[in-house]
Amino acid sequence: MKSTLVLGLGNTLLGDEGVGVHVVERLAAEGDRPGVIWMDGGTLSFTLAGPIAEADRLIVIDAANLQEQSGAVRQFVNGEMDHFIGTGKMSSVHEVSLLDLLSITALSEKLPSPRALIGIQPEQVDWSEQLTPAVESAVDEAVIAVKQLLEAWEDEQSGSD
Repeated sequence: MKSTLVLGLGNTLLGDEGVGVHVVERLAAEGDRPGVIWMDGGTLSFTLAGPIAEADRLIVIDAANLQEQSGAVRQFVNGEMDHFIGTGKMSSVHEVSLLDLLSITALSEKLPSPRALIGIQPEQVDWSEQLTPAVESAVDEAVIAVKQLLEAWEDEQSGSD
């Protein structure tokens, strides 16, 4: 069975910036799923390169500047993800950027494929432990998007067996 790392990013002390962590916490609370590892990646560090390289597939959930209304959710898969984070549209207050982390993993030739980013447009990134109402309502949509990706990838895997 292939393993999938679902990585929620963000600082939960900075309001909407912590939305990725909230999504992963909600998914993990629903229970275990065979082959899936739920991980709170916090504000990123190079220590995440190991778990990413060990996974066969990767889903990252994070606040992203989508240039859309607060709470908008967009999905970027494979090349779309690489392009989105590679063009600097992924603004970050993280210790290490997602681009840096994926680049290190790619250099080791262990970058998971398929991979996806679920980006959520923040409204406010400031001292707060609460999500704004618009971003809080987007958590459900992001949870559904992750589940749909997992199911699609599982269907592809069972079809190729």
